[in-house]
Amino acid sequence: MPKIIADLVSFADARTEGVIDFPKPERLVKGNPQRQTWNHYTDEKERFWSGVWECEPGAWKVFYDQNEDEFCYIVQGRFRLHDSQGQYKEFKAGDAFVIPGGFEGVWETLETVRKLYVIAAKS
Repeated sequence: MPKIIADLVSFADARTEGVIDFPKPERLVKGNPQRQTWNHYTDEKERFWSGVWECEPGAWKVFYDQNEDEFCYIVQGRFRLHDSQGQYKEFKAGDAFVIPGGFEGVWETLETVRKLYVIAAKS
């Protein structure tokens, strides 16, 4: 059966409950930032997710699953993403980018960040 307008997921209309978490203590680099995720959509095979994510200032080590790529669009705030070689790139509101599976480094939130995300599993 084809999908219809009622099947669309509008983030503006979503009534998703936010889930609050914190980085694991062994991954903390600076502070203890609260993060909140509103996952508005997960497909039937659980291989595609999208929603809104927000984080307070702080820094922690990140390890992205080899089999998942993440597209991000920054709605508010500013942060740096450091790689394992010590290089970094700063992102701010209006920026869009993809974090490829297997990326390791440090996420450093400088100003509270809110992003739209899409995560796609490769297999």
